[in-house]
Amino acid sequence: MKKILSITVLLFVVFSALAQLPRVIILATGGTIAGAGASATRAGYTAGKIPIDDLIGGIPAVKKIADITGEQVASVGSQDMTIDIWRKLAVRANEIFAKNEADAIVVTHGTDTQEETGYFLDLVVAHAKPVVLTGSMRPATAISADGPKNLYDAITVAVSPKSKGRGVLISFNEGIFDAREVMKLSTTKVNAFGSPNSGPIGQVYDGKVEYYMTSMREVNVKTPFAVTANTKFPRVDIVYMYADAPPDLLNTLIDKKVDGIVIAGVGNGNFNKAYMDAVKRAVSAGIIVCRASRTPSGRVVLEDEINDEELGTIVSDDLTPQKARVMLMLGLLNTKDRKQLQQYFFKY
Repeated sequence: MKKILSITVLLFVVFSALAQLPRVIILATGGTIAGAGASATRAGYTAGKIPIDDLIGGIPAVKKIADITGEQVASVGSQDMTIDIWRKLAVRANEIFAKNEADAIVVTHGTDTQEETGYFLDLVVAHAKPVVLTGSMRPATAISADGPKNLYDAITVAVSPKSKGRGVLISFNEGIFDAREVMKLSTTKVNAFGSPNSGPIGQVYDGKVEYYMTSMREVNVKTPFAVTANTKFPRVDIVYMYADAPPDLLNTLIDKKVDGIVIAGVGNGNFNKAYMDAVKRAVSAGIIVCRASRTPSGRVVLEDEINDEELGTIVSDDLTPQKARVMLMLGLLNTKDRKQLQQYFFKY
């Protein structure tokens, strides 16, 4: 009798474990996906108006694939995304995984700065469990809103065993993108995201997740960057290069004694003589200057057209200026050594 009872209990435990759905916590920050407009047929809307619980309630089918919990971290359009919100997301994401509160995290986010937040989290969330960002190009009140499908797909990606250990991902318009590589490529179209250098790494379609590529960069579980609730980030600014650009903005930042400057240069991270003279002044003042490019694809090559060793600059490799800023901010938390900072750009 005891043997039969023991077998029954064991079977109950096994079947209960098999029946348990993956636990997903959605960290909501607002954005178009939570936007509401006065008309379903017009483009105008206010971002971040709809709470996350309502967004989850709008896709009841998701209850069949995951045990969902929503947390409202912020309610902003992503043009108003702040470092303080980044800090909150990083601390909460690491806490969720450290305390085993969930098997995956989905972040809902506006599209304007989603690529920056994604890369930031990729560098600071030190766990192999999936973190997936998504959003929408049409507000929740629009005809044919893309938010519900994007959110359902993001949850599908998050609960897939194939997504573990891939770092932070962006799920958008059925494409799956590496957070380091992705960028917003359209101002209004629903297929707004792409990765010019590498393309999507997979797709989610009909509830199925398939991966075709794997990043060779170090994934977030090995990150050297730690963020706490008390972390004070260095100031890093971006200056745009264009034909006959004056050095006024560079000189202003030097006078403000910022910690780092990223130059969105032309071509292979190039800039004119006026900028060159200002960069020399910045380096002499102890400011780290990183050469990036306003060109959407390709690499900025160290020691190529510019003598970086002599000038005292580092390069972004293939990071966009906005992502180079994220990397430099985090790198400066650890060191001001130029060679070490350069290795961060090449490795992560």
